[in-house]
Amino acid sequence: MAGHSKFKNIMHRKGAQDKKRSAMFSKLSREITVAAKMGMPDPDMNPRLRAAINAAKAQSMPKDNIQRAVDKASKGDGDNYEEVRYEGYGPGGVAIIVEALTDNRNRTATNVRTAFSKNGGNLGASGAVSHGFERLGLIEYPGKAGDEDKVLEAAIEAGAEDVESDDDQHQIWVGIENLHPVARELEKVLGEAEGVKLAWRPSLKTTVDADTAATLLKLIDTLDDDDDVQTVWGNYDIPDDVMEKLG
Repeated sequence: MAGHSKFKNIMHRKGAQDKKRSAMFSKLSREITVAAKMGMPDPDMNPRLRAAINAAKAQSMPKDNIQRAVDKASKGDGDNYEEVRYEGYGPGGVAIIVEALTDNRNRTATNVRTAFSKNGGNLGASGAVSHGFERLGLIEYPGKAGDEDKVLEAAIEAGAEDVESDDDQHQIWVGIENLHPVARELEKVLGEAEGVKLAWRPSLKTTVDADTAATLLKLIDTLDDDDDVQTVWGNYDIPDDVMEKLG
């Protein structure tokens, strides 16, 4: 098992999501419906659906909303969404991967391309940056789940590959095939996870200065505001002193 290191957020900022609960619930509902359509509508028999429901619960999404999203799949209601991945470079040469669920590829591609071009970046071809990332499973716990040593010990016992912790959050990385078995073992010790999902982990990170970070975060927020975009991943590292300057 690799050593652990201080966690640096490589996804969209939670603060931006917290202010947009309606849009966030819409995205969570879409993921639940797609997961239920692709497999069994029973979360115990469908790992992706279970992860989607856990993510919704972690964001305090009402049970009725969750059930409606599952029922929509069972009844065959709603639009048919497909998964699409976009890759490109943000300001400072930061590598960005955008995952979307869309019922209109042309609309989504146009919106994503525009977001990149207006915020110091450019959209690339498929595979342009993903070679610099590993596709892994990611299990997330809040800092209050336990101290660094407790979480690290639990992760080792469960069969995880790596742990990154800071005061606010623990990220536990696992091989894709071990995502749900490890999550079940961790649940026995740490309780229900805040998130269980497939993720993109950068092999190397790019440290950015304040000016670059400001434009980069604007790009990420713009992408995150798009209804079709589910997740934004990047290989950036914003130092603590830079984040303090940005407020």
